[in-house]
Amino acid sequence: MDQCEQNRVELQLSEEQQPSDQSALPTGNPDRMTGEEQPTQGQEGDGGDDEWDTDLETDNATNQRQRLSRVELYLQACLQTGAVPISSFLRNLSEANLNLNHCGVGPLGAKALAIALKNDSAVTNLELADNALCAVGTRYLMEMIQTNSSIQSLNLSNNQLSQEGANIISKMLQDNYCIKSINLSGNDFDDSAAKYIADALKSDYMLRELDLSSNRLYDAGGEHLGQMLARNAGIEVLNLSWNHLCKRSAAALSAGLEVNTTLRELWLSWNSFGRAGAESLGQALKQNSVLELLDLSSNQLDDRAVTLLCQGLATNDTLRVLKLGQNPLTSIGALTLLRTVKNNTKSAVEEIDISTVFVCEAFVELLEEARQRRPALDVRYSVMSCVTRNVSALQIFQKFLKERNESIMGFFQALDKDGTMKVSTSAFRKAVKAANVPLDQRQLEWLIKKFDTNCTATIIYSQFAELS
Repeated sequence: MDQCEQNRVELQLSEEQQPSDQSALPTGNPDRMTGEEQPTQGQEGDGGDDEWDTDLETDNATNQRQRLSRVELYLQACLQTGAVPISSFLRNLSEANLNLNHCGVGPLGAKALAIALKNDSAVTNLELADNALCAVGTRYLMEMIQTNSSIQSLNLSNNQLSQEGANIISKMLQDNYCIKSINLSGNDFDDSAAKYIADALKSDYMLRELDLSSNRLYDAGGEHLGQMLARNAGIEVLNLSWNHLCKRSAAALSAGLEVNTTLRELWLSWNSFGRAGAESLGQALKQNSVLELLDLSSNQLDDRAVTLLCQGLATNDTLRVLKLGQNPLTSIGALTLLRTVKNNTKSAVEEIDISTVFVCEAFVELLEEARQRRPALDVRYSVMSCVTRNVSALQIFQKFLKERNESIMGFFQALDKDGTMKVSTSAFRKAVKAANVPLDQRQLEWLIKKFDTNCTATIIYSQFAELS
């Protein structure tokens, strides 16, 4: 008997292999069988060519399956494969969300799971992050997925899949009828792996969410994925954060965005797009009418890069969330961004994250003005205490006058003996101090600068009538 035939015999659930009662099955406290307490299963002896035969069951086994409970079926599969039963699986048999993250499943454990889940109709979300599945275990799971029509979400992150694993997964995606979300982050995928995935998705309209973050994708891989976006009509969420994408990737992804009609979220943080990438994405935003979230955190974007990105934001009417934290922006770039969003009357932006940027008084005031028309606008930024004190100076001045039943116009008119509608800044400064308005020196100087915007040492107070 050759090795492949021997494997089939080992996996066959025949009458002779079934226990006549529960005493033939593994016994004891299920927690003692937990995968969390076991080393990774199948690290040795499961990687040879003889283990690549993934014929998970025969016709006879299908008949026997109907007479086995789910517990019995899984434990029998563990006996056959030599895998240690995982208590998390046994405790959550009725759950649609099967979470086996960090359980040390390994290739042998994956084979047992594949046998148990092949015709399962209860599990819809399978979590297998950080289980050292490698390509061997992935092959078993992909064969199971081709038969199981219930699992829609699959997490295979941090499983040492590499290029070979990507190739195996891509073959499943070419004939995908059920998987809507797949997490492949942290699997050491290179540009060749990205090509496998991208080529498969050019004709896959079932997958909605793809996570390829924390891999080793460079510009070639980014170009493959950009070309995929131009042809794919299914992907709604794409995560490429924590890779090594630069301006060529940005250009390819932007070209894809210009024609893509389904992508709603694009996560690109911790790459290296820079100014060239921002310009490409800015052009794409002029054409794209679907994207709702764009994450460009930590992409070496400076004030000039934000200006280039704003060329697209000035006309875009669908983007709701923009993340730009951890970039070398200043308050100048922050002001440019806020002005662009405020001036675009069709803008849908509701959330801006520039939390690492220390803004100036002008930004805080402009934001308050923008929120008068769009109360839901949420902007995360950093600000020094002196800035918030300065911005509060006008409110302090108004409150002081209100308590004295005076107005700003009245205060200036009392200083304007000749009725010229003008007051020198020095006269205003002396009057404020004489009235004991509770403003410190920096607040007072900021208030004067606000009234004398052109720095002419003269305040034309008629323009502030609406403040009274």
